[in-house]
Amino acid sequence: MSDKVAIITGASQGIGQATAIRLAKDFSKLVLVARNKANLAETAKAVEAAGAKTLVIDADLAEPAAAQAVVDKALAVFGRIDALLNIAGAVPQIDVFEMTDRQWDDGMALKLHGARRLTIAAWPALKETKGSVVLMSGNSAVFPKAAYAAVGTINAAISALAKAFSDRGIQDGVQVNSVLPGPVMTGRRRSYLEHWAPLHDMTVEEATARFPKKAGIARYGEPEEIAELMAFLVSPGAHWMTGTTLRMDGGEVKSV
Repeated sequence: MSDKVAIITGASQGIGQATAIRLAKDFSKLVLVARNKANLAETAKAVEAAGAKTLVIDADLAEPAAAQAVVDKALAVFGRIDALLNIAGAVPQIDVFEMTDRQWDDGMALKLHGARRLTIAAWPALKETKGSVVLMSGNSAVFPKAAYAAVGTINAAISALAKAFSDRGIQDGVQVNSVLPGPVMTGRRRSYLEHWAPLHDMTVEEATARFPKKAGIARYGEPEEIAELMAFLVSPGAHWMTGTTLRMDGGEVKSV
């Protein structure tokens, strides 16, 4: 295990939680960030059981001042930042003709602008360590649909933002990539299926069973599988990979 520090947002559940637990194998110190303090405490227990120290920060990254506060706390406690994994962010799954301006703004505030501000705030520390950044997008960026326009639109913006950061990162020595997961079975995926099922005259159980076939995949992904990809991206072996958008979606051929 290296004496390195990683910040993981959205660490209270799903892919963020799985990533934090996985990174405990490679990083000696992890900064866990999310809004749900109770769930963060559970993640911290699992991370510490794996041998890494933790700093738990319950913060809403949709708030403009939160990003700098997270970075300041991380540096005050651990003294360095080697990796930043921007995983936090839920976007409303509402039809393009039904979303209000407020819903659009709320959807962008955490996942896009929260990640943007946190990356900028951490950048000087990442330059010092020649560190790595990963931004979590989603494969709806390449499969936009009217029924959940904000998800695809914001995910596409995140992929573009990551590419822009990577361009600056080439001269600053900071590696930046984005990840586009497909249908991973998390609490958020279950909520999506609960929304999707009645629109297609199905029960949630029927929708859960039929969705993979409609998407052209054999099964749902697991959070731990995405976590392994995230761990690789911030490992020494991947450091020459930058400005890349990586899909991990079981071969999904369409978004449904």
